[in-house]
Amino acid sequence: MNQENEERPADVITAPERMGVSDHLEEGTDLGAIRIHNNVIAVISRLAALKVPGVAGMSSTLVDDIAGIIGKKNIDRGIRVEVEENTVIIDLHVIFEYGVRIPQVSWQLQNDIREAIEQMTGKHVKAVNVVVQSVRMPGEDSENTGAKAET
Repeated sequence: MNQENEERPADVITAPERMGVSDHLEEGTDLGAIRIHNNVIAVISRLAALKVPGVAGMSSTLVDDIAGIIGKKNIDRGIRVEVEENTVIIDLHVIFEYGVRIPQVSWQLQNDIREAIEQMTGKHVKAVNVVVQSVRMPGEDSENTGAKAET
């Protein structure tokens, strides 16, 4: 198999890209390839999201609940990561605190998550889709919001 004709996997960051030279494409380095698992991107997204004022927590989806039955850890619940070529698309299911301006907090979420992922992984974030699953009232626990929260 000729390596020159082989396409580079989407999750490989080459040495020139780590140094900020994104227009120079290589198959790899003498040291090998670096692969970043989607769960790592999900964890980065979750931690960045929970730092945004107005975010009460992450909401698990039906798929997350089913995965929980088989023992999947909850650190990436409510977050779906899709990698296309060398770009990342994030679907984020969140619970907001009551009284916040939803468009403003959503915009901050999108920017903060994009910045965190791009800074830590070097990958370009194509989209951060925010899905507001619920609103948490002051003093209300996660069981009463209508969605299962993961904080």
